[in-house]
Amino acid sequence: MKLVKAIALAALLAVQAVSQAFAADPENTLIMDLPWGQVTIEMRPDIAPQHVARIKELTRKGFYDGTPFHRVMAGFMAQGGDPTGTGTGGSGVKLPAEFSGEHFVRGVVGMARSSSPNSADSQFFIMLATAASLDGKYTIWGRVLDGMEHVDKITKGPESDNGMVAKPDKLVRMRVAADVKK
Repeated sequence: MKLVKAIALAALLAVQAVSQAFAADPENTLIMDLPWGQVTIEMRPDIAPQHVARIKELTRKGFYDGTPFHRVMAGFMAQGGDPTGTGTGGSGVKLPAEFSGEHFVRGVVGMARSSSPNSADSQFFIMLATAASLDGKYTIWGRVLDGMEHVDKITKGPESDNGMVAKPDKLVRMRVAADVKK
């Protein structure tokens, strides 16, 4: 019985911590709706101000709503944000790199790009596992606070096809928490 109470208390404290983080800065919190659940992302304007500003701008325009997770590699990452679903689409506005000393660990959200460091546009990826090889080479602009179990359910693509997904899952809707009516 004591164990059950301890587990219940720990769960309550975890929910409160997430709620406090959500309430702490709703202007820099994203709510991502997936078909099977909600993901809360803390944005990091302290390390990537231009990327965060662009993500918020695109989110508020509804740009990400209905976009596919077109490239998903088991044990690595889930990539989305391309309205064409091909890995070549975007918003048409390139962003300069904002590399930081942060590390690409599970739950970190980074910006996808081509071989040019200053080619990030609208595509982003969520880390499913640690990938130190990306540290200092891609811009980190956020991290998942809650709902990583939903990210884990995104359909993976075959390794032989570089993770490209034939029938990709879609991001239902993304919103800035400050814009969500309570």
